[in-house]
Amino acid sequence: MGAYWIDWLSLLGRWTHVVVGIAWIGASFYFVWLDNHLLVPNDKTLTDKGVGGELWAVHGGGFYNPQKYKLAPAQLPSTLHWFYWEAYSTWLSGFFLLCLLYYRAPELYLIDPRVYALMPSAAIAIGLASLFGGWGIYHALCQSPLARNNGALSTVLGILLAAAAWGLCQVFSGRGAFLHFGALLGTIMAANVFFVIIPGQRQMVADIKAGRVPSPIHGQRGKQRSVHNTYFTLPVLFVMISNHYAMTYGSGYNWLALIGLTIAGATIRVWFVNRHKAHERGGRTAPTPLLIGLIALALVAWLLKPASAVATSSATQPPAAQFQQVLAIVAERCAVCHAEHPRFAGFSAPPKGVMLDTPERVLEHAAAMQVQLASGAMPVGNLTQMSDAERSQMLAWIAAGAPH
Repeated sequence: MGAYWIDWLSLLGRWTHVVVGIAWIGASFYFVWLDNHLLVPNDKTLTDKGVGGELWAVHGGGFYNPQKYKLAPAQLPSTLHWFYWEAYSTWLSGFFLLCLLYYRAPELYLIDPRVYALMPSAAIAIGLASLFGGWGIYHALCQSPLARNNGALSTVLGILLAAAAWGLCQVFSGRGAFLHFGALLGTIMAANVFFVIIPGQRQMVADIKAGRVPSPIHGQRGKQRSVHNTYFTLPVLFVMISNHYAMTYGSGYNWLALIGLTIAGATIRVWFVNRHKAHERGGRTAPTPLLIGLIALALVAWLLKPASAVATSSATQPPAAQFQQVLAIVAERCAVCHAEHPRFAGFSAPPKGVMLDTPERVLEHAAAMQVQLASGAMPVGNLTQMSDAERSQMLAWIAAGAPH
């Protein structure tokens, strides 16, 4: 299949992934907010019916009064809305993109010989094992006695996820590692819906229809998994946009950056969830989770700050000579992809529209090239085998103001 049609499949896949992801995350955020804003009804008729909480809201020119039963209504309504296709569609579209962009040509975005020289089949096997094996370990922990203590369970999960972030960054390219870490979290989230939340809800519905009192265990398990899902959301969203920021995945400390940004996303989400119940604390919410998240962000930003370029012997050469040497490096190592008509297989257009096939275009993008070169993110997977000396020479030329 031609690179042009691959790009179209990628475009449509990403568009679908974003749309259904918004639907899933939007519904998830809303129900977490709703659950934490419910108040005990003042109407005895409602409490006698088993309503444990209700809320009044106004939106779009109308008034709404959602109610939540402590367990379940005595009789089911004729129409009952379910929320699960958003989750399934998000995972399926994400897995489609993973196969299309990473497993179809693993040597392009997944394998980096400078990190670990993997065979394509081995890289794909490790990637799939990380997704489904990660879900298996998580699910086993949630079914173990450890699940009775949410604090202990969260601590163990945090340690294991940090280990996964480190391990993925030791075998894959930075971009591939970040993507698989997000896919691991996304797989856990979707599997929580498919294997735990929806089956539990179906069992409750079946019990009511059969005249049995539903077991509260299904609601308890579903609530625990839903809480995990909402805390995973911000780290997953970061990973979805991380390929635009080589300073994160291209760093030699990329595993620490991934762990730090995951902590930041999770703790900031904790703070937002805590704010939902501020009415129970006189409008006050402890800032501790937010501060942890902001400190984590600041530490990652400091960790990833670029080092000063080291001057090379070419710095003593006339500016024109330096520029000609840089142009030669760019032509051999960069312009095979970043050109109006890329020569490298798999590209129908220059990545991100960046073209480096003329002196004017090289000068135009010199500042942007600095981050990509310093992080090691470009050339992607070092497919064109840029040497350390060439990389240092280009960085020194940019640091000197790109003389020409």
